[in-house]
Amino acid sequence: MTELNILLIALLFAVGLWGTLARKNIIKKVIALSVLNSSIVALFIVCASVSGEKAPIIDNSSGGVFVDPIPQALMLTAIVVGFSLTAVALVFVWRLFKAYGTLNIDHIELRTKDDNNA
Repeated sequence: MTELNILLIALLFAVGLWGTLARKNIIKKVIALSVLNSSIVALFIVCASVSGEKAPIIDNSSGGVFVDPIPQALMLTAIVVGFSLTAVALVFVWRLFKAYGTLNIDHIELRTKDDNNA
């Protein structure tokens, strides 16, 4: 099952990378970056998961082997950072649309070259 999970995560990573590199629309690039971030988080979760171990909650009756909580905490941090990055990127996209009236990168580059030549 782990191999199937890693294969699906690799496919998700490839879709996110392709969307980031091949698309001209900035909104689609931001969504692709979010998919890319989600695939990386999923990869870390799958690689750090261990079946048969207990959650790291220690009480009087606890004993045995516990799951390492560090990867889980790091992935929660990565999720928050990814969400913040997406939110800030969408604000910049909104500002670009207000300034140039388009979200196509080629049109924005042409307009900035025209502004620099004038």
